[in-house]
Amino acid sequence: MWVIHLEWVEQFKKEVVEFQWIVIADFWAERCGPCRMLWPILDELALDNEWKNVKIVKINVENPENGPLAQSFQVSSIPSVFVIKNGEVVKPIIGVNPKNVYQWEIDSLLNETE
Repeated sequence: MWVIHLEWVEQFKKEVVEFQWIVIADFWAERCGPCRMLWPILDELALDNEWKNVKIVKINVENPENGPLAQSFQVSSIPSVFVIKNGEVVKPIIGVNPKNVYQWEIDSLLNETE
C-alpha cells in the first residue's frame, strides 16, 4: 500500500473514519522541515505494512479544504500523527519519531485483534 494523500473531508471520511482497521494519519505542511523528514519514514511504514490492515494517510494543513479537519483534531503543531483504529483516535504522536515508534503502535493494535 502506498501513502494516500487526502485532499478533502469526504475523502477523509471514506479512507479513515469508515475504515475498520488501523490508520496512521499525518497532518503536515510543505513548508515544514520536520514534516519532510517524516515522509520517508511513512513511506517505509506503508511498504512494511502493505499486507496488513493498515493505511497511511497524509493531510496537508495548508489546503483550505483540510482546515476544519485539522481543527477538529486540534492540530496545533506539525507534523502531528494520529494513530486511529476503527475510526477512533487511539494516540496522537507529535513531531518526528523513529520508524519503530510508529511500528510499535501498529503492531500493538494488530495484536489486540488477534
